Amino acid sequence: SPRHAGPPDGGWGWMIVAGCFLVTICTRAVTRCISIFFVEFQAYFGQDYARTAWIHSIVDCATMLCAPLGSLISNHVSCQVGIMLGGLLASTGLILSSFATSLEHLYLSLGVLTGLGFALCYSPAIAMVGKYFNERKALAYGIAMSGSGIGTFILAPVVQLLIEQFSWRGALLILGGFVLNLCVCGALMRPIALKEDHKTAPEFLEQDYVPEAQKRDLKRMSICSPLIKVWSHECLCYCSWKEYDFLLMPGFMVLAVSVLFMAYGCSPLFVYLVPYALSVGVSHHQAAFLMSILGVIDIIGNITFGWLTDRRCLKKHRHFCYLFAVGMDGLCCLFLPVLRNFPLLVPFSFTFGYFDGAYVTLIPVVTADVVGTSSLSSALGVVYFLHAIPYLVSPPVAGWLVDTTGSYTASFLLCGFSMIFSSTLLCFARLAKKIKRTHLQSLTNDTGTKQHVWANGAIAYSVTAELDQKDVEFLAVDTNSYSNR
Repeated sequence: SPRHAGPPDGGWGWMIVAGCFLVTICTRAVTRCISIFFVEFQAYFGQDYARTAWIHSIVDCATMLCAPLGSLISNHVSCQVGIMLGGLLASTGLILSSFATSLEHLYLSLGVLTGLGFALCYSPAIAMVGKYFNERKALAYGIAMSGSGIGTFILAPVVQLLIEQFSWRGALLILGGFVLNLCVCGALMRPIALKEDHKTAPEFLEQDYVPEAQKRDLKRMSICSPLIKVWSHECLCYCSWKEYDFLLMPGFMVLAVSVLFMAYGCSPLFVYLVPYALSVGVSHHQAAFLMSILGVIDIIGNITFGWLTDRRCLKKHRHFCYLFAVGMDGLCCLFLPVLRNFPLLVPFSFTFGYFDGAYVTLIPVVTADVVGTSSLSSALGVVYFLHAIPYLVSPPVAGWLVDTTGSYTASFLLCGFSMIFSSTLLCFARLAKKIKRTHLQSLTNDTGTKQHVWANGAIAYSVTAELDQKDVEFLAVDTNSYSNR
């Protein structure tokens, strides 16, 4: 593929957005619709709700836990191959689930195999959008990520109709055929080469590693040559390290910790909103309508918040927009225990749904701002990997609190404080970084500093100061600017 100076912000990029939109429908929307099968599974296998609920937890956990594997295949083979392979695995898992004879069978086929297939598709498709867009990145992600809400809104009644017409086995079989569309999505993911991707190449890969005469001799040598083994080992180790060197960046470490708390806070509400509504006297129809509101408003939050944060006045503050959205969802959870009738729960669904869609859209944008475009695929794999444990643990913990206290108050308060802590942690880290940068700039301005931008992205300041009547030149390197690159 041709090498571009920067993301094209259009052209084939909109086909990438369409492909990622379909990927989110086939992965996240289908995962949400698996909850529709719960009653059927429970009745057919004669098991309690707790054991049946593990199916959804395993799918979600496997999707996020194996996200780095999807990034690895995408980086070392191709994004197209990874997504197509994921589509085949997910479809196979759903088809095998239609022949299930026990819950354990469903744990493996619908939980592990389908979740693994979704993992191979999800993070590489999202990372491709980041490679094609820069100026309109938030809008592109808003459209792509809205597939989760739109897919849930459309697929939920369709899946219910399929179950009524063909039983749960037939519905899973048809759903397995539908998920094969991931292979079509993978075919759309045309690779793009950016100059930024080649800046971090090691010198021995860009230059001649051995003289020309030795190169001709090496071509005639066996692949098992010791020299070739050493060269391959050094290349593999260097490339593997460069893919994940962002793990040591302070900015990414803070983001990772905040993601753990954010994922813990957002998961239980989708599981317990309907039971809570029923416990305060809301009818079954109205409780289901609350979830429909969440899904529809989630779409609006995806698109409108993405468009807003692409405006010139907000583009430089997308990080704080993300913090604001997460914090607002946390506040919604804190107020939920006092909302005890349907008219009060409807505004809650609107508010929580909108800001949920907002921060989900900005997760890839904030990650790209921290690690850069060249490491986005690997970084997103790690970020979604960090979602796995909270997704698996938080619903059972919330259920234990309900059983222990006899109310949902403790569960919702814990979720709210967890999300607010996530937002506050990133906010303090951002402010500390800004204060440090301001202090460094004031120091260099007082001493007559000259600023230089190095090729590796670091900013060097050449400062001349008087010390014992001698001119001493020293360099102060802004390590934060380097790490953010």
